[in-house]
Amino acid sequence: MIDVHSKALNQTISINRLIGRVDGKKSGPCLIFFGGIHGNEPAGVFALHQVFQEIKNKQEQFSGSCIALSGNMWALERSVRYHKADLNRLWTSERIASLDKANYTPKNEDEKQQLEIYNLLQDIIKNEHGPFYFFDLHTTSSNTIPFITVNDSLLNRKFTSQYPVPLILGIEEYLDGPVLSYVNELGYVSFGFEGGQHDTLSSIESHKTFIYLSLVFTGALNKNELTEYDSSLKAWQSFTQSHSVFYEIYSRTEVKKNEQFIMNPGFSNFQPIARNQSLATLNGKALYAKEKSIIFMPLYQSQGSDGYFLIRKIPHFYLWLSMVLRKLMVDKFFVLLPGVKWSSDSKETMLVDLKIARLIPKQILHLFGYRSKRLNKNELVIKNREYRSKNEDYQQEKWWRIK
Repeated sequence: MIDVHSKALNQTISINRLIGRVDGKKSGPCLIFFGGIHGNEPAGVFALHQVFQEIKNKQEQFSGSCIALSGNMWALERSVRYHKADLNRLWTSERIASLDKANYTPKNEDEKQQLEIYNLLQDIIKNEHGPFYFFDLHTTSSNTIPFITVNDSLLNRKFTSQYPVPLILGIEEYLDGPVLSYVNELGYVSFGFEGGQHDTLSSIESHKTFIYLSLVFTGALNKNELTEYDSSLKAWQSFTQSHSVFYEIYSRTEVKKNEQFIMNPGFSNFQPIARNQSLATLNGKALYAKEKSIIFMPLYQSQGSDGYFLIRKIPHFYLWLSMVLRKLMVDKFFVLLPGVKWSSDSKETMLVDLKIARLIPKQILHLFGYRSKRLNKNELVIKNREYRSKNEDYQQEKWWRIK
């Protein structure tokens, strides 16, 4: 058990890895919430602690089960982001293969936390009944309205469209090893929620709203069982209505180890920026916007490798077209192009010669659900999560049947 402090509430609570659990009297989904994957983000932990106190006596009305887990407990206790390595960057395929080995030995506190969470996830998936929903609660170093980050699969898109907040696609193309990218590889609905700035009361309230809405949208509780539902939904709609669309990340400013990054003061999430506007300095060199854009997640903390992202709205027609093309699986013909081949028998990942890749715009790849990573100096690897999605697990869910 550890003590976690909230500056916003001026309150300290004691928690275990299991923050709370509710098992309903009726069959239904299994919801798994993570709070505090980053130790300087306690808002999600406090929101989960409060909500589970409020719903613990609703077993009779509850369908399925709901589990709340704390993330990096070592870092949460110390109110720091992480020890030696970002716990939300450790879930790569190579590291997962290492965790599966009986002789795996963690090298630092963050890897110890990962091993514990990994073993817990394996137990949950093996022993609980689905369909499964995974939610990762976060906050940001800059001011922001609530938003959701989504790995781009049609399954994730359809479920998250229920929330009246901005939905951000494509972050998996720029980040290696987020925990929910690993869960997405398993085929389940999973995404991240960002509730606001780290140490504000509104962030805790936004997280509570998100948890309540998630309970209703998954069918775990009927909205009539939650007096908070209507008021929470209206509160969100009042300040997120103009942003309640899909956005796509198209640029990232990376901060490498030992580099000095300073974000210019005053930027907030979803703020429009002008061409040639001064944004930050990196190693003493000024960084300017190359075009008119929207800034996303500007970095105002000492730890972190993402200086800022740039995003743009995705037209409705583009979303519709990508849905049609993915359902038709037209991308299977990519391998007929010179320099393109399957990387495995599972046929969900392709290797592309970089000479060919330069001729294929990223937006074309995104239409078909592919996100790209440079593998080496000669090849690009493109991966499509559509073929991992466990659509059959969710086809009886109420939200799935809504056209």
